[in-house]
Formats: sequence, C-alpha cells, structure tokens
Amino acid sequence: MAAVSSRYARALVEVVLEQRLDADVARQQLNSIAEAVRESGDLRQVWESPAISAEQKRSVLDAIVGQIGAFKAVRNFVAVIIDHRRVPMLNDIVRQFGIEIDAQLGFVEAKISSARELSAEEKRGLESQIERMTGKKVRTHYTSDPGLLGGVVVRVGSTIYDGSVRGQLEKMKQQLITA
Repeated sequence: MAAVSSRYARALVEVVLEQRLDADVARQQLNSIAEAVRESGDLRQVWESPAISAEQKRSVLDAIVGQIGAFKAVRNFVAVIIDHRRVPMLNDIVRQFGIEIDAQLGFVEAKISSARELSAEEKRGLESQIERMTGKKVRTHYTSDPGLLGGVVVRVGSTIYDGSVRGQLEKMKQQLITA
C-alpha cells in the first residue's frame, strides 16, 4: 500500500512542479479535500460506491473544488484517485505528497517538544540551528510536554536530539547503572 501511495504522490509532485503551481496552496487544497472525506461518511460512501457513476462522483468533486477554489491539477488528481478506487488511501497519499514535495523543495520536517511554550525568538533560534545541522529549510511543528521538565526534544526524520532535563536525567541513570 505504501508503494501505491508513493507512486500517486510522486505523480502529483511532478505535475505541481511542472506547472509551477504553489506547492503550499496545492497541499492545503489536497488537505481540504481529504478532510472533507474524513469528516463526511456520506461523501466517502459516494466516492467509494461502484453503484454511483463516475460522472456523478466527479460532479460532487467539482462542487467541492468550486467551494475551495482548487487548482485544476488537484481536481484532476482527485478524480484519478476516485476513478481508480483509491479513496480509502487518500489520507496516506496526501501525507506522502507532503513528504515528497518537501524533499523536492529542499525542506525537512522537524517536530519539537518543549516543557513550556517557546517564545518567537527561541523558535527562530532553534529553527536556524536545525537548518545549519541539516543543510535544509525547516518546517516545524511544536508541541508542549511538561513531562520533559525543561529543555527541548527535536525529531528530524528518524533522528532524535534530546536536550530535555528528563533525557539528561535518564542518561545519568544509565551511566550510574552501568558503572
């Protein structure tokens, strides 16, 4: 399934880049359509039903596209998803599209957890530090976790940088146990 999602996502990335569309806008439009499918069982049922004609499914899609003002490429992409009965995979495809487009544009995603809400200045400092480490532009997602006691934990891909007090205490504990 992941290979299929990647194939669809890469196809849309190619179209977005070839047509020089705004990648962030395309991502938002795709997310809006996927959210509509997640929130509406009726919509999901219509798009997944083999009893409903492709024309009827596309007219529902066109109504949604008209409301959000989606690019024609995004509309056509979702029509292909519907026609090929891949609607159950839409969330995976949208997530993979985000990963693929970020990779093409030189972005890396960083998830940052801190014990408290960080100031704008602290966020900028962290982001510039991550950019220096990775050599890429950064898209950040911040969360608060009071259990960290202090400091931050940064996850970039599968790499975790633990600068939290809890992490330091855990490291000290392991050193004492092995000593």
